[in-house]
Amino acid sequence: MTQPLLDTLHTPADLRALAPADLPKLAAELRTLLVDSVSHTGGHLASNLGAVELTLALHYVFDTPRDRIVWDVGHQSYAHKILTGRREAMAALRQPGGIAGFPRRAESEFDAFGTGHSSTSISAALGMAEAFHQLGSKQRAVAVIGDGAMTAGMAFEALNNAGATDLPLLVVLNDNDMSISPNVGALNNYLARLMSGRFYAAARRAGEKVLSVAPPIRELAKRAEEHMKGMVTPGTLFEEFGFNYIGPIDGHDLDVLVSTLSNIKHLSGPQFLHVVTRKGKGYEPAETNPCLYHGVSRFDPAAGVAEKSGARPTYTQVFGDWLCDMAAADSTLVGITPAMREGSGLVRFSQEFPGRYFDVGIAEQHALTFAAGLACEGIKPVVAIYSTFLQRAYDQLIHDIALQDLPVMLAVDRAGLVGADGPTHAGSFDLSFLRCIPNMLIAAPSDENECRRLLTTAFLHRGPSAVRYPRGGGTGAMIEPGLEPLEIGKGILRRNGRDVAFVAFGSLVAPALAAAEALDASVADMRFVKPLDVDLLRDLAHRHRLLVTLEENAVAGGAGAGVAETLADLGVTMPLLHLGLPDTFIEHGDTIRMLAECGLDAAGIEQAVRRRMSLLSG
Repeated sequence: MTQPLLDTLHTPADLRALAPADLPKLAAELRTLLVDSVSHTGGHLASNLGAVELTLALHYVFDTPRDRIVWDVGHQSYAHKILTGRREAMAALRQPGGIAGFPRRAESEFDAFGTGHSSTSISAALGMAEAFHQLGSKQRAVAVIGDGAMTAGMAFEALNNAGATDLPLLVVLNDNDMSISPNVGALNNYLARLMSGRFYAAARRAGEKVLSVAPPIRELAKRAEEHMKGMVTPGTLFEEFGFNYIGPIDGHDLDVLVSTLSNIKHLSGPQFLHVVTRKGKGYEPAETNPCLYHGVSRFDPAAGVAEKSGARPTYTQVFGDWLCDMAAADSTLVGITPAMREGSGLVRFSQEFPGRYFDVGIAEQHALTFAAGLACEGIKPVVAIYSTFLQRAYDQLIHDIALQDLPVMLAVDRAGLVGADGPTHAGSFDLSFLRCIPNMLIAAPSDENECRRLLTTAFLHRGPSAVRYPRGGGTGAMIEPGLEPLEIGKGILRRNGRDVAFVAFGSLVAPALAAAEALDASVADMRFVKPLDVDLLRDLAHRHRLLVTLEENAVAGGAGAGVAETLADLGVTMPLLHLGLPDTFIEHGDTIRMLAECGLDAAGIEQAVRRRMSLLSG
């Protein structure tokens, strides 16, 4: 039996020793390994299957890690990890203590830049290319960006900057939102090879030199070239940015990829290679339904991934159902998402209210200012956005929404820790960065029913608002029908005890109640982070020896800090214990275990309180 090629590879240097004829067999082995590996660990599958040949070709042609490959987002970097010495480590991908699901500089010298959010690759690679120029190095920098990430303004800001330089930057657009179209065939591949070849480049430079003495003729020739290329390629836009556009080429044809990249490697100035691939390539279920196979949990490769279902709804589902119900009741409601329809629970809304549903692409900044414009004219926008992605639109939230006191509602999903996606996707900071903004209403529901009612409360509020809720399910609370709001700024006492009072926010109300049973402590479900229930805080402070704030957010500047500030304003001096996420980036793992390691499960909370009470007693 022939030894698998993957068994003979330990670094990309071993890959470059192979004959070109061996690469298709290696691609097939990589796909088999990817499906098997992700089926055991979970992770991103469809996008990685689509990038196998491109990954092989890049490492085959470029001298990595000396040459830098910057993977945008990282959803397409699993084959890269396998080829760069982490094949065995894939068994612990995204697991506690295992390798990350995204490129990470601390993990490997082959991970040139850490990426978890989209549209950063061109900026980073341009910085590297400029650094090589400053240092007099011949190293190359390559940015690999997906078509979805090209919708972000940051990508075009980088293109605009790069096109004005003479740096040998290569941007590879992995266009995987379509199957191979008719224009990606033999003729088009031939033209791409021709336009990336040395003869074409030399002839182009010679022509520019000859025609430089007659500027009008040079300009005419330039326009003729652009129009000729525009007849057979969609690259005029990138040519206008100052790039030499090449493609589109078949991203699964290794011969074309290797020969084209080999030609580009020797060209000067910014180059743009358009590669068309198919998400899920080589695994039929993922090809058929790439959205379902974008991010998956463990599954049986033979049976495929089952559609997600369950008796207990997730917070995301609670939001999605509420959105449809509120839209039926209020014709001015519109829903906005920055390319996260499935993840944010807007599938049903997009089907039932297509004229009021807006997916603006990976463009969080635009999403918020677009919402602000709608709000100016009497429309009531609801922006469904992950906590980690809301960070990218902070200026728009302050300048365009809060400063003008516009009624834009943020449904902030994935607040708190997010498990296997790790620190790049954790919603650890939203309470801290939202709380300091004037005019903001901030709510944190403790269960599914409270979530529905707080969503209504925020939507009816005549100003900017945010309702933040965690990933996954809640306590299993019965969800009441209807659209009844809660009183703004009023919490509720869930348990009355003595000595210790828990001032709990959102997802940590449940563990607070569990810890309170062992401590005979009081528990306040604050419901609102801003405004805080001042009367409830005053009462708790007067009746207890210790107040303990609890939040699934960074302690620094979070809800607990707001409690301390409020008590100081009231002139109340008493012991406080702030429990929340520590001042560090928390590694990926199982969410329940991660919270326990942060001391935010019932046992950890009880232990921290007993320690503090013993100090007070001593």
